[in-house]
Amino acid sequence: MRILIAAVGRLKQGPERELAERYRKRAADFGRKLGLAAFDVVEIKESRADNVERRMLEESIAIANIVPERAVTVILDERGTAMNSAAFAGRLQEWRAADRPALVFILGGADGLAPSLREQADLALAFGAFTWPHQLVRIMLMEQLYRAVTILGGHPYHRA
Repeated sequence: MRILIAAVGRLKQGPERELAERYRKRAADFGRKLGLAAFDVVEIKESRADNVERRMLEESIAIANIVPERAVTVILDERGTAMNSAAFAGRLQEWRAADRPALVFILGGADGLAPSLREQADLALAFGAFTWPHQLVRIMLMEQLYRAVTILGGHPYHRA
């Protein structure tokens, strides 16, 4: 199974990009042992449309165009389901066992996602009720993916 993070916007060079990349690489290295083929990030260009609805639609179309057929899709949304790390690892294991080709995590732009893309998602996931900067959400997602693969692999990184 391939893990793909589709994120509207770019992480600029600096500590945020370095930290996200460090967790991405750790997750990819450990994940290969568990049958997870890749941990890739695709950055979607932010729309420059004049109105919110058009921006959300353009960004959502760009995201939809990179989602592989039959992929599990998870949107990151403050109104989504909050879960602990062990439950997240369990979900990852279920999706992997379902023989789906990819798992796509979607981080929308500042205006959010078009309703059509939100409705098609298999899961809306929240990192709590707070509103987080997109850079931090990407880092937290990468860290949780790394934590999930270590939980599944029996590594002591996660201590609950």
